[in-house]
Amino acid sequence: MCLIVLAWRPGHAQPLVVAANRDEFYARPSQALCEWTDTPGLFAGRDLQAGGTWLGAGPGGRFAALTNIRDLNLPQGPRSRGELPSAFLAGDLSAEAFVQRLHEQRQHYSGFNLLLGDVQQLWHFNSQTGRTTALTEGVHGLSNADLNTPWPKLQRAKQALLNSLQTPQAESLLRLMADPTPAADADLPDTGIGLPTERLLSSIFIASPSYGTRASSALIVNADGSRLLTERSFGANGMYLGDVTLNC
Repeated sequence: MCLIVLAWRPGHAQPLVVAANRDEFYARPSQALCEWTDTPGLFAGRDLQAGGTWLGAGPGGRFAALTNIRDLNLPQGPRSRGELPSAFLAGDLSAEAFVQRLHEQRQHYSGFNLLLGDVQQLWHFNSQTGRTTALTEGVHGLSNADLNTPWPKLQRAKQALLNSLQTPQAESLLRLMADPTPAADADLPDTGIGLPTERLLSSIFIASPSYGTRASSALIVNADGSRLLTERSFGANGMYLGDVTLNC
């Protein structure tokens, strides 16, 4: 997952609204959003190469999502980052306890941001800094740096989410994550991957022959605990593959 924007509104009729894109090589095998047969009550897409997920919902109102950190100087960890969201969703640790435990485990993973929580609390953990943050009410976002780092695509997506919050609907959330507008060269971050690749990755929705947005997700959580989760899948060059919608 490479871009997540969310509205965290405790006490609201819809306390959590999330729109997110997972960007990955098209050749990496994945399973679309479903209830996992080996973990009843866990609803997520699945990385079939390593077994984890990038975004999902679990029992007790649990939510978790992941982005990687794009920094060529960070060491590569031996374990898959995708196991972290699925471990929280399938477990019984509180969000606060889970992120606190990550301080002792983060060296096992390549750089990552992890969002997790429920209808009562929402936490962020950055493995590069080791910082744990309880999110305050408002609109937040993650790309491949730190929480709310003002990369152009993140700023654009956050504003689009703000414009959708009066009556959030899955289709409007998915539509805002389909924006292919690239950032101006002068506004691009320099993460060491070269200007052509920075340009490719600068849009909210990424499409190319080999790498791009594989899935867009929209999650709407209601105060009564009910949740609507929709995933839209894409293939090479942004080809639409289909939608899955679950009430979970």
